Amino acid sequence: MDYNTTPLVEVEGLQMHFSMKGGAFSRRAGVIKAVDGVSFKVFPNETFGLVGESGCGKTTVGRAVLKAIEPTGGKVIFDSKSGKKINLVPMTSDELRPYRQEVQMIFQDPYSSLSPRMTIQEILEEPLRLAGHTDKEYLFEQAKHMIEQVDLRSSHLMRYPHAFSGGQRQRIGIARSLITHPRFIVADEAVSALDVSVQAQILEILAELKDKMNLSYLFISHDLSVIKYICDRVGVMYLGRIVEVAETDALFHRPLHPYTEALMYAIPDINERQIRSDILAGEIPDAANPPPGCAFHNRCKYATDKCRTEVPALREFTDTFNGKEILRESACHFVEDIYYKHDEEIV
Repeated sequence: MDYNTTPLVEVEGLQMHFSMKGGAFSRRAGVIKAVDGVSFKVFPNETFGLVGESGCGKTTVGRAVLKAIEPTGGKVIFDSKSGKKINLVPMTSDELRPYRQEVQMIFQDPYSSLSPRMTIQEILEEPLRLAGHTDKEYLFEQAKHMIEQVDLRSSHLMRYPHAFSGGQRQRIGIARSLITHPRFIVADEAVSALDVSVQAQILEILAELKDKMNLSYLFISHDLSVIKYICDRVGVMYLGRIVEVAETDALFHRPLHPYTEALMYAIPDINERQIRSDILAGEIPDAANPPPGCAFHNRCKYATDKCRTEVPALREFTDTFNGKEILRESACHFVEDIYYKHDEEIV
């Protein structure tokens, strides 16, 4: 992966704040910072993963990036086919329409995402019709081509969704998302509703199509095993913020944030580390009333008074992995003291 190229998508300081109301007159009672200043880049033909516990804000990031919900701050810079860089955040629905074919989403639930009253052919043709295509032969040929790309048969086009398993329905959903030949895909928990054996098949299809169609993915998941399999780089989220960014192999070899380290130890079959159920002790703070300083300090075994009062910035580091220097990011006050001086405890 060449990280010296122009990013396809640059997310800068993305915010998604929700007002809370309370009292007899529904006055504003506070703000929930579901996403609070998230920044990352997705490069051409890259799969960038977002991982974290439930409620960390990763799904909200995905929806805000695609403008399925309106961000309350920040930028989403998209390098369009025309070569023009555009900020999607301030654009109206009409202004976004020309770019909708270039950015698509793969949904989590393969059952509710397909209309039961439409045939598979109609489901696949619908995005093309919305894009202005009307030629019936063209529509059918495109539907036939895409259903075969996800390892289903053209004879399946005349059937309805109820005739398919969950894994087959997700393949149909993938075909629908890709039929307009987009460049950027947000896959939100795209395999979490499927059996493990089926997950592997879907991940393999996504990886093959990425190379075949020159796609870039923002892949959102709570499952570290899935992230490790499909992602080139990973951003780890906690309570609305990214706390670590690294190439996937380097992240799993040596995490550089206490939260990432805790996730590794809490989940089986990750780097053969011994499972420790106590490593993520304590509760996730309330997003409506986050703790001062580092949001993870109440669960962190390394926390000091500085962590309880000062918010750590997401800082860039030069690390060595597999004999080469790579750039990494971590939002921990004591990265150098904890990890670089005690490497043998982490690897």
